[in-house]
Amino acid sequence: MGKRTTRSSAQYHHGDLKSAVLLAAEKILERDGLQAVTLRAVTRAVGVSHTAPKNHFDDLTGLLSELAAVGYLRFAEALAEAGNSTSGDARDRLRAMGSAYVAFARVHPKLFLLMFHSERLDMKRPSLLAAIDESRQSLRTAVISAAEAKPMKPVQVAARATASWALVHGLAMLLLDGRLRNTMASLPGVDAETFLEAVLDAARVGV
Repeated sequence: MGKRTTRSSAQYHHGDLKSAVLLAAEKILERDGLQAVTLRAVTRAVGVSHTAPKNHFDDLTGLLSELAAVGYLRFAEALAEAGNSTSGDARDRLRAMGSAYVAFARVHPKLFLLMFHSERLDMKRPSLLAAIDESRQSLRTAVISAAEAKPMKPVQVAARATASWALVHGLAMLLLDGRLRNTMASLPGVDAETFLEAVLDAARVGV
């Protein structure tokens, strides 16, 4: 126990306490759920006093908000990578990003839910607002690029962006909630990725 505390104290003195606390919080979140993420549980996992992270997070809401910000930055990176990975046109990039959106939710289910759990977050926290804006900018750029292939009025661009977001977010939530379990079971040989592509085709996302 003494060795663990010494290591954590060294991390703190080197400015790594914030990263260590966020990493521990994410592990607890994905393993045990949001209700298990408390300041005491997280600082116990890191090996420091429960008051040690106060300067970085203020309170539990601050910690959850910073963790959500980490999620949004990782989310934005995943979307950008998906958009840049295709050699197709702007509409192909938009479809690739839609697939990446759902994939992120499936790989990081509880972090994804926290990101959209606004009642547990400080929605005025600058770092969180900046991270959210970065993720939205990735989608916004893809939608605008796709729209340029077929001139649209601003309201049409906004409507297309909202419709695409509603579709992929709704599908991600249905998958996480297990609401599509019976549907998938009725489609032998069809995995979630294949089904997602079929849904995007049916909704003509990117078209």
